[in-house]
Amino acid sequence: MSEASETETYKTFTNDLPAAETPAEVGTPQKSGSLLRTLLVVGAALASAALVFAVIRATLSRTPADPTTERIQALIDEANRLLKQLDDKNTG
Repeated sequence: MSEASETETYKTFTNDLPAAETPAEVGTPQKSGSLLRTLLVVGAALASAALVFAVIRATLSRTPADPTTERIQALIDEANRLLKQLDDKNTG
């Protein structure tokens, strides 16, 4: 009789567990917290990388004022103006 009562007590105890304490749900909050933490770290890393990229790109895209570059651009503009005049003369 002792064995039967122990078995019944064990069955009653295991079947009466609250829903939050079932083995499948015990690890859920910790896993979701870990996932959230991982996503936040990855998001912060991506934001930092984007900021560094933007700063480096802005810094490197600045060209210093160079008289030679300005002179070359002026010559190109003059050549384009002369080519346009020549085209207008040939078509007109």
